Formats: sequence, C-alpha cells, structure tokens
Amino acid sequence: MSTRHHAFWPTHLAKSVPLPQTHLYRNVEVSALRYPDKPYIIYYDTPVTFAQFRDESERIAGYLQKECGVKKGDRVLLYMQNSPQFVLAFYGILRADAVVVPVNPMNLTNEIGHYVSDSGAKVAFAAQDLYERIQPHLGKGLDHIIVGTYSDYLKVETDLPMPAFVTEPRRDVADHGAVAWQDVLAAGREPAPLAGGPDDLCVLPYTSGTTGLPKGCMHTHRSTMYNAVSGPVWSCSNQSSVAISVLPMFHATGMQVGMNQPMYTGGTIVVLSRWDRDVAAMCVQRYGISSLTLITTMVLDFMANPRLDQYDLSSLRRIGGGGAAMPKAVARALHERFGLHYVEGYGMTETISATHLNTPDNPKPQCLGIPAFDVDSRVVDPETLTELPANEVGEIIVNGPQVMLGYWNAPKANAEAFVEIEGKRFLRTGDLGYADEEGYFFFVDRLKRMINAAGFKVWPAEVEAMLYQHPAIREACVIGAQDERRGETVKALVVLHDRFAGQVGEQDIIDWAHDNMAAYKSPRLVSIVESLPRSGTGKIQWRELQEQENRRKS
Repeated sequence: MSTRHHAFWPTHLAKSVPLPQTHLYRNVEVSALRYPDKPYIIYYDTPVTFAQFRDESERIAGYLQKECGVKKGDRVLLYMQNSPQFVLAFYGILRADAVVVPVNPMNLTNEIGHYVSDSGAKVAFAAQDLYERIQPHLGKGLDHIIVGTYSDYLKVETDLPMPAFVTEPRRDVADHGAVAWQDVLAAGREPAPLAGGPDDLCVLPYTSGTTGLPKGCMHTHRSTMYNAVSGPVWSCSNQSSVAISVLPMFHATGMQVGMNQPMYTGGTIVVLSRWDRDVAAMCVQRYGISSLTLITTMVLDFMANPRLDQYDLSSLRRIGGGGAAMPKAVARALHERFGLHYVEGYGMTETISATHLNTPDNPKPQCLGIPAFDVDSRVVDPETLTELPANEVGEIIVNGPQVMLGYWNAPKANAEAFVEIEGKRFLRTGDLGYADEEGYFFFVDRLKRMINAAGFKVWPAEVEAMLYQHPAIREACVIGAQDERRGETVKALVVLHDRFAGQVGEQDIIDWAHDNMAAYKSPRLVSIVESLPRSGTGKIQWRELQEQENRRKS
C-alpha cells in the first residue's frame, strides 16, 4: 500500500473517520431532535422540516409493516424522480427495517420486471408520472404500490419554473393493491421499534456488469453510513450548509451527497426534480446555496447560461462531482468566474459513492483524486495482481468501509469481483488507471466493457439482449461512439434476418429501441451490416468494432 498521497492530505483532517455503529435511520431521529423546525428539504420553495420529515417517515414505515406486511429484511422498490417523496420513502422503508431498492425512473416496464423478480420485492413506491410503467407488475410480482404525486408537496406559491410532471394534480388510484400517498399518511400507522443494526442490509442499488442483467449491490447500514459521515468531514459541510440536490437520488452520488450526508449533518437540501440551469441559479441566490454537486454536462450547461451574471452566486463555496472528466477550459472558466476549483471524485455503485476525492486545497484537473479516509486503493497488473509503480497503467482496486458485501444472489460475479491481497478483500473496479508520483489517481480506460453516456453507465450486453427482442435482428453488437455533448453515445451494429432485408431501416430500429428501453441506453446510432467479426470460438469481436469506431472518429 502506497502512502505517498499522505503528503498532500488536507492539513486539518485526520486520516481516519470513526463511524457511528448505528442504523442509518438513527440520523433522522438525531437531526429531528436537534433541529425540529429547520428545513431539511426545500422543494420549489415549499419547506419540509426535520420534525415533519420524521413524523411522515414513521407513518410510512407503520403502513408498510401493518398494511403491506413488510418484515425485517424485505426489499421494497423505490421508483420516483427526485422529490420529497423519494427521500421520505427511502427513510420510511429503512424505518420499517426493510431494504431500499432504488430504480432508475428512466427504466420501462420490461426493465422494471427484472428488479421485481430478482430482488423479490412485493411492495413498491412509484410516482404518479411513472405509475403506468410499473402497474403491469401489480398482482404479478408486486402486491402493493404506493403512488406519490409530486404536487402534493407544493404548498407555497412560487415563481420558479417547474416541469409539467411536477405540477400535475393528483389522480385517483383505482387499481386493487395500489394506494395514494396521502392515504398512507392519513392512516396514521405507528411502526414497531427499530430492530436493525449497522450490519443489516440497507440499500440494494443495481448496476450492470459486462455480461447478463443488472445486479444488486448489497450495502449495509455501515457501508452506507461511511460516505454519509466522511463526505461532510472532507468538504467541511455542517448544519449551516445548503446544498442543491439535483443529481438523481436513485444513483449513488445523488443518494449520498444529495440526501444522506445533509441528513447526517442537519443541513438543508434544495431539491429539483429536473435539471434547469436558471432554476438552479435562482435557488443559489434565494437560499444561499453553498455547494453544487453536478456532473460535467450540468456544469457545462450552467456555465454556458448567457444570464448567469444576472444572479448573485456569491454564496457558493464548493462545486464538485464526477461522471466524466471536466474539460480544462471549462474548469479554468469556472475558477475565473467563481474562484472555485471543480473538485472531482471517483466511486461506483459497488462503493455507494466516493472512494477517491481531490483535496479541496490541492485538486488536480481531470483527476480522480487520492484515496479517501480508511481506503486502501492500488493500481495492479490485471493478470498477476502485482502492485505497479507510479505512472504505470493497471487496474484500480479498492478496499474500504464503503465497499459492498457483494452482489445479490450472484456468487459467480462475486468470485470475479473480489480478490484477497495481504489479508485484505479488494474490489476489482474494472477501470484502468495510474497513480502519479504524488499518489493522485487518474483514469485511463475501461477494462470492463462500458459506455459512459453523459454520466450514465450503459452496459452493451444489456442493450444487446434487448435488441435481440426485435424480430428483424439476427445479431447485434453495441459499442460506444464519441459525442460532443454526451461524451459517448450508444451505437448498435446489427445484422438482419434475410426476410427483413430492405424492409427494416436503421431509423426503424432507433425508434423501436427508444420505445422499449430507457432513453440513456437506447442506441442513437444504428448501422445495418452484413456480418459481425467473430473469434475462433464464435464470439463477436466487439473490441475490434470498438477500435474501428475509435479510429473512424480520430
């Protein structure tokens, strides 16, 4: 284990952070006792105080237990956009001693089916705007769906522009097994005493691998607590901090930085259901937002706003994020405009947010940062697992308190994902990188086969499996193509069955894919080809096609 990064460790911080040995919901109880009347959430100018939050999350937990039959360790799906209901449902599920299964709101009906069957969930929370996608699973896997309407939490008149799905009035819920959010609260059920502890399962976010369907990452209250506690220490956040929460909460960064960290500190989050650069700037000015955690594409959009100088943004103290490397020119413009560095970090669903962070006072551009508190990260030869010297490219591996227990019901994947070195269990990230002579880590390429489309991870094997459902497609190979706005976009090369030749075009496949899979996964480029290259064993040579695409764009 190299310690050369310790020379650049923030001088005011210890190198280890002790964690509370508690259930994550205890953070709700503590903050509600300390700051009962303080807003935890501000949603388009409507506040939700810590006391109100605790009360409503308790009632949700009671309903889950007494009306839905949820028991300790049961999995419950959470399928919503960023909203007060997402956060309340998240902690309500935990208060019921159950496990949160967050689902990307871009997923469609067929994709949701995998989450239902694989997790074994019988109960789900869904937003009204997404209900029709999950409704087909009611009575076919799911016994109960609690339906939330975002506009129920718009109690204050506002001049902030809002998406139409946020302002939509509540509709009646008529299906057997479905119940409206307000009816759940009105039932006033009280939950049983909290029984879980730090080593019980807390959240089961799904991620895809290089093969097969998405896999659940088993995170305990202990591993989830790590980033909830260590993040604010690193960034000097406290109960006076106000953060914007616009990164999707189903995702590790939005969940931890935009929700769990402020709950632990007693800070305030200004929640947006959809990114809007003007609304974000208005909220910074209105609420004195001190921290923006944004992916690179959001920062690009924010900085490109011709009205940016009309807003008072002087309260900003920190802008950070990840998802894709920040272009140097934009980082420079950001520093010139605000005097702030864009602080990049590195993490994955398997580590439920950051394992590496740039130091606030000595960040490096386009850099993953240094290993965070109590993290042992190394760059090793992917074949021999021997640790490599500075500036030599290899696979990044990670050991730390935030690393998952493993994948849900996937022993083969677990055997491939973990390796033991010097008595420590390391997660193989599948990312190629190097650590420089000062111990800062840099990303180079992917050992795993993955496409990074505007910060969303797209796994070609999953998209290919869905493309094969098209009756005209005989073979498919999905690769990444360069895109000026998204960084990468999804491209599919397909071979048609002979009887469809000349009848099905590339745009037909693009349109079909858009209708049958989440927009970020859906191929935006399709090429119909006569054949795909294969290896001697008959496997499609995706790497050869990817290299051809890279050369074509270079």
